Amino acid sequence: MTMLLVDDNSVNLFVMEKILKSAGYNDCVSLASANELFDYLDLHGSSCRAESVDLILLDIMMPEIDGIEACKRIKQVDRLKDIQIIFVTALEDKNKLAEALDIGGVDYITKPLNKVELLARIRVALRLKAELDWHTQHEKKIQFELDLATNVQRSLLSPPLNDQQVHLEVSYLPSFNLAGDMYYWHKINDHRYAVILLDMMGHGISASLVCMFISSVLRESVKQIVEPELVIKELNRYMSLIKNEKDGIPFYFTAIYLVIDTKEKTVEYVNAGHPSGFALLDDEKVVPLDKSGHAVGFFDEMKITKSVISYEKNVQIILYTDGVLEAIGPNEMEAEKKICDISSRKWDHTTCVIDHLLSKEQQIDQPDDMCVLLLQTK
Repeated sequence: MTMLLVDDNSVNLFVMEKILKSAGYNDCVSLASANELFDYLDLHGSSCRAESVDLILLDIMMPEIDGIEACKRIKQVDRLKDIQIIFVTALEDKNKLAEALDIGGVDYITKPLNKVELLARIRVALRLKAELDWHTQHEKKIQFELDLATNVQRSLLSPPLNDQQVHLEVSYLPSFNLAGDMYYWHKINDHRYAVILLDMMGHGISASLVCMFISSVLRESVKQIVEPELVIKELNRYMSLIKNEKDGIPFYFTAIYLVIDTKEKTVEYVNAGHPSGFALLDDEKVVPLDKSGHAVGFFDEMKITKSVISYEKNVQIILYTDGVLEAIGPNEMEAEKKICDISSRKWDHTTCVIDHLLSKEQQIDQPDDMCVLLLQTK
């Protein structure tokens, strides 16, 4: 722990240093000007020496650069902003003292110095610095864990698919590091593919944790059960297991799950409370993938109706989460109509999927997660 004593008067520096050392604060550095202070802190560099500085006793009235300006410059540097600054002054100008505190000083003491008062104010400032250091370390730990969780969640997302039968790509824009949107595809055999897009209630940490839990269940269900109604029922069963009736915390998600058969040229799907997707059949007809039941997790028992659509040559399917609707505009019906209109043409692969629906401006700083999935048969 280092204290910096800054005053252009050598007598004042001697008095402050003597008081501090008699109280056991032996790591004190005396500096005669703001420029010497800036050099010690390496104001525009990255010297680690400043990391040991906890407190600065800073004279207000100094030539060239006064204490208020020096404090202002220090507080503008992110790595130095938590250093506690106590102003030492002979001024009785209350406006000047208020300015000193407004720009980042934590306290002030007037000359001539009173030993008891000075040491008391220093103890308060050092306690505050210790709390700030604890919070900084705690925030770094939390950020590390969030980054780790984000990487884990991203690893659960399926890669793009481009084989002889199907082309599938996704735009995924979470509103936060951790998201509540999830998508997954699985190749059942050489002509059948299972695809799901789900949107967990809320967003952020809680939604992402439930989402990752469901993702592990989902992968096994899709591989072993396959059929849309049975997969959704299985996911609903697991969602009911994590309900917390005592705390009244609701967990649910909307989803579209489909199985496309490129040999039989059919698409079987279940829409569990999700915004309607759109299927472009044979480059001519747009068919909505309408809701066929409530969201997964609302009730312990779930009545599910499977729908089937057929095509002759090819099919293009557009799925999206409700964050996309919100980004398009406040009227959900008009937003859905816009997506339907855009889905009536074949999407090319040179454009990012979400760019077909939203401008770059609409994709920035949205309050909800956004995901758009494009599936095309060949």
